[in-house]
Amino acid sequence: MKRIFLALIIVILLLISVLLMNTLRFSSRQLPVEPVSMLDVDENIAARHLAQAVRFQTISYQDTAKMNANEFLAFRTFLEKTFPKVHATLKREIVNSYSLLYTWKGKDETLKPVLYMAHQDVVPVEANSEKDWQQPPFAGVINDGFIWGRGTIDDKVSVLGILEAVETLIGQGFQPTRTIYLAFGHDEEVGGQNGATKITDLLNARHIEFDYILDEGLVIADGILPVPKPVALIGIAEKGYLSVELSTEVQGGHSSMPPSYSAIGIISAAVHNLEIKQMPEGIKGANKLMFDYIGPEMAFGKKLIFSNLWLFKPLVMPQLSASPATNAALRTTTALTIIEGGFKENVLPTRARAVVNFRILPGDSVEDVLSHVKDVINDPRVKISTYGEPGWAASPVSDVNSPEFQLLQQTIRQVFPDVVAAPAQVLGGTDARYYAKLSSNVYRFIPIYFKQVDLKRPHGIDERISIKNYAQCITFYFQLIKNSAQ
Repeated sequence: MKRIFLALIIVILLLISVLLMNTLRFSSRQLPVEPVSMLDVDENIAARHLAQAVRFQTISYQDTAKMNANEFLAFRTFLEKTFPKVHATLKREIVNSYSLLYTWKGKDETLKPVLYMAHQDVVPVEANSEKDWQQPPFAGVINDGFIWGRGTIDDKVSVLGILEAVETLIGQGFQPTRTIYLAFGHDEEVGGQNGATKITDLLNARHIEFDYILDEGLVIADGILPVPKPVALIGIAEKGYLSVELSTEVQGGHSSMPPSYSAIGIISAAVHNLEIKQMPEGIKGANKLMFDYIGPEMAFGKKLIFSNLWLFKPLVMPQLSASPATNAALRTTTALTIIEGGFKENVLPTRARAVVNFRILPGDSVEDVLSHVKDVINDPRVKISTYGEPGWAASPVSDVNSPEFQLLQQTIRQVFPDVVAAPAQVLGGTDARYYAKLSSNVYRFIPIYFKQVDLKRPHGIDERISIKNYAQCITFYFQLIKNSAQ
């Protein structure tokens, strides 16, 4: 008995030693840099420019016939007048009538160029929701230290921020060593098929390969992750996409004589099973890299846990899965978005349908999702078919050990010395996915501070950015161009 007890003590001590050793070896991956001074930009003028940009209702609709071409043309004219040095110095090409491609020639054409992306279009404002905004969504109001309106986060902030930085650099007599491209699509919010795809076709036809590409994507998460400091999340991959339609047809009739099953009941059971039996979760790929970077910055207790996931994973996973944001990062998500059936209260419908949207985790495929749906529903009465846009797989995962990622991390730390910079996975879709064939280093990041309450602002009500944060965005693009182009 004593030997068993002694052996148990030895095992416990060895376990504690391993846990502590792993925790001590879980060292910071943050690059030591010297902070740079904020760019001497007139915050009020810059804020006024962004506010003016918001007033152009460059809205994308699924029904392209609703597009107001005049708004896009007027916005283009506004950019010409607001950034005269850019338009006098850079070559501008208009792609497929509305998208914009700028080229700033570098002194050394043997170096690979870099590309900075954004999009001109915005999503519509939900009908009858205007009254819920603190400021009208397209009024471009500056109030209480904020610039308000649709596009201040997604994504005119990037279009204007990049152009402000380039205009300033040209005014200082700066000429890049390597060539810089700027690409501003016009239909990102509805898939980018007429904007980003046409720009990539043009660049691909010219056999242009980029050192790295930066698009919109993730932000600086402030108080959202279990880290004492804000975390600048650099998107190194984005999820794939697939919508699936479920439908069934049965004999209808009068509601006074209902059968043992109905069209609505069959579809309801199918979507219920899909919500209950989700695709498998896991800390891997871009998610694992994120925890590798933020884990060393946590308090000791959490640091011990995340440096020893081999032991604590069963405790961590339920907590991460409980939050919609972290759950979405861990798995291919299942979202019921449409359900239809019936037209009168006393008539049994002959048909019911539902649409389920999946955001596909790197490592899963469209075929994996369809197989999962069939296995979970397991009902021959339910017809399963793809819906809407053809599905696509998740993007490739960009290398965090590349000099390009470290350059981006370095610039973030120079401009935002109080933040932790970490790779992560973008949960939605961006135009960047079309550019993977032009570079192996594709990143997605906008230097906007987000608190928990701000997560609902993109595509939602009260989209806004502070004047101070917008000035930081301009400084970031200014410093990144200087760091990259020399």
